[in-house]
Amino acid sequence: MPSPCIISAAITGAIHTPSMSEHLPVTAAEIVEQAVEAAKAGAAIVHLHARDELDGSPDQSAEAFAEILPAIKSQVDVVINITTGGAPTMSVEERVQPAAHWQPELASLNMGSMNFGLFPMLGRFKEFKHNWEPDYLGNKAIIFRNTFEDVEGILTRLGPLGTRFEYECYDTAHLYNLAHFADRGLAEPPFFVQTVFGLMGGIGGHPDDVAHMKRTADRLFGDDYKWSVLGAGRNQMNIAATAAAQGGNVRVGLEDSIWLGPGVLAENSAQQVEKVRGIIEGLGREIASPDQARGMLGLKGADRVGF
Repeated sequence: MPSPCIISAAITGAIHTPSMSEHLPVTAAEIVEQAVEAAKAGAAIVHLHARDELDGSPDQSAEAFAEILPAIKSQVDVVINITTGGAPTMSVEERVQPAAHWQPELASLNMGSMNFGLFPMLGRFKEFKHNWEPDYLGNKAIIFRNTFEDVEGILTRLGPLGTRFEYECYDTAHLYNLAHFADRGLAEPPFFVQTVFGLMGGIGGHPDDVAHMKRTADRLFGDDYKWSVLGAGRNQMNIAATAAAQGGNVRVGLEDSIWLGPGVLAENSAQQVEKVRGIIEGLGREIASPDQARGMLGLKGADRVGF
């Protein structure tokens, strides 16, 4: 019998901009509300970014999370996962600050440098509320930096705090990078491997791409990892269904897609959680509770965080 399925909900992210959807949470209060709703809908993990409350741009200061983290923790039991990816235009030192300060149970960790292209979105969205949005989206020179030195620095800085990692892998090379750090003893099992599909600069969203990433992870990590998938945009639900049918875990949320279906904006991440939960339960699987997720991923517990 397959293990319960961990649903992660990525609440706001740094890819979509406020003009794309009125439902994208920007303020601390909006992020808290949508995170709590996602947890109540069945998400065991909420993955968090913060934004400037005035213009909605990504904000990776530790202070930006100060009103978000305790408010979520006080309302629901959920694993809080703080990004170390921030935005691809930020320095690594800037990106690691919130997790280093707040010492969460879980933090995301991008496993390799890559080209990062958001500019195709300019073909779909023409009107913007804020001047930074078209410039940010149209940048064709972004290299999302995650060197071996950067990854090692985050592992050795957050690991001693008891924080474990959601290893975000956008291509097969990133899986091999994780294997390198595992061989050196800097990354310890169980590995929570988030395979990412459909973002420009990374692997595509074809079923063959999903199968290739899973085969590679199976070969590299055997029973020492928990597989999860993130499908960007229109890839979200079909890739989630593919993974859930194979015993994997899933990530949804407005960070990864602002849509609930063709031409229909999701009003919050909870709607996507409910939709993917229906797929999972329709396959005869149970969803994981936060405590089950903690056990599966070897997390330290909510009583040992810094908020």
